[in-house]
Amino acid sequence: MNFNNLGGAFKAISLAAALGITGGVVNAADKTLKIQTSSNASHFTLAFLNENWVPKLEEMTGGSLAIELLPIESVVPRRETPEAIAVGILDGDLTSINYFAGIDPGFALMGDLIAGYDSADQIQTFCSQGGGKEMLQKLHDTHFPGVHVVGCGAYAREAFVSSVPINGVADMAGLKIRSPEGLASDVFKRAGAAPVSLPGSETYGALEKGVIDAADNSAYANNDANGMHKIAKYPIFPGIHSTPILQFTVSQLAWDDMTPAERTILEVWYEAAYNDMRRAVDLVDRKLVARDRAAGEITIIDWSQEERDKLRVIAEAAWVDFAAGSELAKETYEAHISFMKEAGLF
Repeated sequence: MNFNNLGGAFKAISLAAALGITGGVVNAADKTLKIQTSSNASHFTLAFLNENWVPKLEEMTGGSLAIELLPIESVVPRRETPEAIAVGILDGDLTSINYFAGIDPGFALMGDLIAGYDSADQIQTFCSQGGGKEMLQKLHDTHFPGVHVVGCGAYAREAFVSSVPINGVADMAGLKIRSPEGLASDVFKRAGAAPVSLPGSETYGALEKGVIDAADNSAYANNDANGMHKIAKYPIFPGIHSTPILQFTVSQLAWDDMTPAERTILEVWYEAAYNDMRRAVDLVDRKLVARDRAAGEITIIDWSQEERDKLRVIAEAAWVDFAAGSELAKETYEAHISFMKEAGLF
């Protein structure tokens, strides 16, 4: 036991007990990071990380550091995690950057360059080697001091769920589409749809009641786990627009309290976990799509490249407009474009 860290450990245990989120195993480590995610409790991705990667961090650090991943809004509202981290209510978050689009348009461009990337692999490279992580830290330093960015990345191109067939851009006209705040919402509006801002936890009920017609709502595997395809029988796969970027952050105090070895391990752990999850989600997505196509109970729509290109033209105009919203937004846009040109993607 590291006696220098007992005070922090007791504080974390007391806070967890007060919030009603303690668990018998997680308190075994010297330090346990309480991390709120943007995943519903039923999501495949949260279960995958909890089962396959949460135990590994404690093993990798020899018991000095552990992590507990909490479902969306289990401690604070989804848009308030950075503030909660800065004041010590949470130790960190693993959440959608899009939630902070209202703070600065730079977060919108950092959270999802709609229709910009072809794969989650490309985004992971942008984050880890193309300046993305550093740009995200700059956004946090300006708006949420006290938050340290461990990493960022994407695990899947989102599969669109819809209760009506959408075979191209023209079919979006007049549809009520659940969308995260910021750039995605703006692109849908430009395409003629009526965006509706809802948390993912409310998407099923909104589709079931006809409040929305379709939804930008996570990976195919997560949508299947949530039962979305029982009521939205016209999913679009592969996704047409969205490959959301999630951030993994911890409080600066928690980061400073770690040893250099723990910091390195945490960064490596995150990269390895997300690389593994990205492959797992892609495999599960494709297995489920093959199953559902064979069953014939739902209609899986795959847009032609011509229609995808039409949406990208709409999205590119939105990128430029958002980039004009602030100096940080301009820097974020330029970071994306610089990387995409260097990688031959633009």
